[in-house]
Amino acid sequence: VQLQASGGGLVQAGGSLRLSCTASVRTFSRFIMAWFRQAPGKEREFVVALNWSGGSTYYADSVKGRFTISRDNAKNTMYLQMNSLKPEDTAVYYCAADSRLITSSIRYANQYDYWGQETQVTVSS
Repeated sequence: VQLQASGGGLVQAGGSLRLSCTASVRTFSRFIMAWFRQAPGKEREFVVALNWSGGSTYYADSVKGRFTISRDNAKNTMYLQMNSLKPEDTAVYYCAADSRLITSSIRYANQYDYWGQETQVTVSS
């Protein structure tokens, strides 16, 4: 499984960005998909995840109400719409996927088997 992330960039506080993550796998619809991020000097942290159908979503408290995750299984693509961005959202963002996770493991980076390359998000104040 290969994941290709895109959409990062530089934006002012209060602005918006949309990240995409496209998977090269036939069974994309079977995978739980997630975004993690890592700021300089900090550990990688969970941002958001959704299940195979997109019907169940899980958000970190820090992004609730501002970020929205979605997926298009026909396009093998997951999206992260980020609104009302804050300087503290500045980080390298990674998409991740796994087909065997249980709900209690969704927020833990070490539980994901597949990772995309980083995409930088920088929010200026």
